Amino acid sequence: METRSPVTVVVGQFEDLVARGLLALIEDDPHIEVIRAGVPHDRIPACIAELDPRVAILNFGSLRSPVDVHELQLAYPRTRMIVLANHPSPAECNQMLAFGATACLSKETQARDILSAIHLASRGLHVLPKTAREFGLEEPPGPDLLTPREADVLELLQQGRSNSEIAGILHVGKETVRTHARSIYRKLGVQNRRELASLAQRRNGEFARWATERPPVPTGPPALS
Repeated sequence: METRSPVTVVVGQFEDLVARGLLALIEDDPHIEVIRAGVPHDRIPACIAELDPRVAILNFGSLRSPVDVHELQLAYPRTRMIVLANHPSPAECNQMLAFGATACLSKETQARDILSAIHLASRGLHVLPKTAREFGLEEPPGPDLLTPREADVLELLQQGRSNSEIAGILHVGKETVRTHARSIYRKLGVQNRRELASLAQRRNGEFARWATERPPVPTGPPALS
């Protein structure tokens, strides 16, 4: 079985309670390793240059402007940026994404969703705002983020692969693929593959970057289920 190395993470400086909670939940995931925490914002560039983390978690309140994120993304394209804010609006989330962040989440986001966002970000997957307006839908999509395994299935669905082909590539059963596909459709607020493709078009290609800005799906059995 293929062994996946831990996702290395640098954590910026946060309020004490937020910092403690964030570190505690990350430490519970054996597939994530915090290599430095409590980094002041002005030291983030030097820290990324020194440690080359796969993910950096930034404090929205420490940013001078969204340009900070853009400059970090340009200087260190191998490191994915996750921005945590107190109560980010959809417009603020979109702005962070437009300036190079991989995700913009509330500091009150559930622990499992924070962890999922870190895993997705490490693989080059964008975590998009989840409101009806931002998705161009009449009804909001489901409240959960995609899991890493669902992200694998999503990529292959967008490539036009059949359920049988996806099952073979990911070394799972066809019914497992169907289950993941149903969950993906529910979370993204669509009913089928045709609506999934339509959603990607409405997002003007941004949604498609979930599949294109990441390494290829491994052909061997993955370490995470």
